[in-house]
Amino acid sequence: MSFSVCGESFSAPMHICGFFDSREQQYEVIIPYILEGLETNDKVINILEGNRHGEHCRCLADNGISIAQKLASGQLEVLASENTYIKDGEFAAEKMYKTLEQTLLSASRSGYDSVRACGDMIWALKNLPGTDELLEYEAKLNLLTPQHAVSLICMYDVSSFSPSTLTDILLTHPYVIKDGKISKNPHYVEPLEFISNLSNYRSDKLKS
Repeated sequence: MSFSVCGESFSAPMHICGFFDSREQQYEVIIPYILEGLETNDKVINILEGNRHGEHCRCLADNGISIAQKLASGQLEVLASENTYIKDGEFAAEKMYKTLEQTLLSASRSGYDSVRACGDMIWALKNLPGTDELLEYEAKLNLLTPQHAVSLICMYDVSSFSPSTLTDILLTHPYVIKDGKISKNPHYVEPLEFISNLSNYRSDKLKS
């Protein structure tokens, strides 16, 4: 299952962290990615804060996407962070993992070639209960994605997250988008190794 991002072609599955310094830069990358998926037979899922949905849908419509039709058919889903990542006011990593897994299985059963998902991770700055499970969740996605035809872009605003958090996030994504370009991530750590070392890693951070 091939897809394009940042003007380059790749094959799913892929788990990508997108580092963006503005909303404009974010949309320059994800609009072509979303458009391509909707023009083919991919299921497209966007997760972002509920208060951004109007602006997001207008942006998609301005780029020629027939929003109502795509939403009605179920090919496009625009979901709220507060109903997914932080449902009931907390981040439950295991629950979110299972939700995503069920979504991927359902898309496959519905006859979609693959799934493209973009998730805005700004919710993680609210420090809600469970947010400390984010790194483990990101690492575990690398066990899930190889089993499915899926490309995931986790979108991080570099002006909002601390440099140390962004450094940590890098460890859990095989590919990274930075300055509008995508590359293989040399800092990536395999998921089982990362998870087994997570407690040591956290205690080292506390000491430093």
